[in-house]
Amino acid sequence: MIDADAPGVPEISVEWYQDIVDFAADTPQPLQWFAEHFTEGAILLLGALWLVAAVSRLRGGPLDRAYALVSPLPVVLAYGLSELLKTVVDQERPCRVVVTELAIVAGECPPTGDWSFPSNHSTIAGGLAVATLLLSRRVGLVALPLAALAAFSRTFVGVHYPHDVVAGVLLGALVAALLTPLLARAVARLLTRHTHPTEHPTRNPATPTSPR
Repeated sequence: MIDADAPGVPEISVEWYQDIVDFAADTPQPLQWFAEHFTEGAILLLGALWLVAAVSRLRGGPLDRAYALVSPLPVVLAYGLSELLKTVVDQERPCRVVVTELAIVAGECPPTGDWSFPSNHSTIAGGLAVATLLLSRRVGLVALPLAALAAFSRTFVGVHYPHDVVAGVLLGALVAALLTPLLARAVARLLTRHTHPTEHPTRNPATPTSPR
């Protein structure tokens, strides 16, 4: 590989990218085919795990239902923040900066203007994994390693530097971990008031109260 000009990119991230993509190019074709499809399908798998965890909490009390209802919102917010960061940083994709004679596993590099930092896929993966963990520890322990593999696959297929995916996972995980409990408690109070409204019996002031 020949490292072209990559301003602002940590040198160690470039080196790791080169090592991972070289390794990926030497893997068997069936593994490359799986990785190419897994890197997209992993988000769907994480979404399915979140749904399983969310449905189980909908049968609980107000706080349980609140967690299930609000947990997607921080993930969407994290994705929006990752898109905003992309436009601010404007970091070129490694598959356009690092030149190699071997084709990347992804086949084609994303078009110019689809910036690299941070990785949107990794942001969503980190957010969904933490959201799932907050809903169900058992299901979350499956989602966490799946999210890590989803993030790694973005470098394996050649479309992101390692620091892109690390930043994405941390962004998604932190936003989900910080905002989900705050939103859930607020929504739980609303659900409690709706389920058990405070009763204020009315009385006609013209009708005197009988003495007892």
